[in-house]
Amino acid sequence: MKIIIKTAIITGATSGFGRAIAFRLAGLGYQLIVTGRRLERLDELTEQLRSQFSINVLSLCFDVRDNNACTKAVQSIPEAFQPIDLLVNNAGLAAGALPFDESDLADYDQMIDTNVKGLLYMTKLIVPGMIEHQKGHIINISSIAGIEVYPNGSVYCASKHAVNAITKGLRIDLVKHGIKVSSVSPGMAETEFSLVRYHGDTEKAKAVYNGLTPLNSEDIADTVEFIVTRPAHVSINDIEVVLTFLGV
Repeated sequence: MKIIIKTAIITGATSGFGRAIAFRLAGLGYQLIVTGRRLERLDELTEQLRSQFSINVLSLCFDVRDNNACTKAVQSIPEAFQPIDLLVNNAGLAAGALPFDESDLADYDQMIDTNVKGLLYMTKLIVPGMIEHQKGHIINISSIAGIEVYPNGSVYCASKHAVNAITKGLRIDLVKHGIKVSSVSPGMAETEFSLVRYHGDTEKAKAVYNGLTPLNSEDIADTVEFIVTRPAHVSINDIEVVLTFLGV
């Protein structure tokens, strides 16, 4: 009997949620395409996955904000990693945490180009293959910021509201092709997220979690595992995952 091996591609796989999701999917037997901007981390991740799980892993180093780079990367995927069964659009970030009138346009560009346009670029490239095979699954890693708006986060929240709208629109458009579309919306989580948001200021980043037990990457990997292990007739549309505000 032929063994069917599924293939997943994960953007932003070198840290945080993406890295944890890569290990979780590897444990489920997926062969993986992992992407990221940091080559050294990508190489390290690839070696660890191959060594620990004895699976096929393809690493692609590029920035999802660059449509040409996305196109070249996806076009380079060899036949052995086709078809792609699962796309996890994880690459995303927050940049800056100032009131709108004090914030930086460069931060807006970075968030919109990564969180929205990068997701669109990758989805647009992967969806045709899923349509061809009349199956597939897209999971967009969104945020509670896509559901609620909070102070000093208007543009980040807007970008994640866009992710949720795109997710719902894709679900309507692609269901006729047998393609599932899901979203995961985490609340406050301790990854590199705050460090990036505060432009490398470690004290400000750590202060975000004072007195709290935040979510972690494994919590989100748990959620993704649950989504992808449901039976074929079950579609998990959207999941919100938040902390309980219990102190450390």
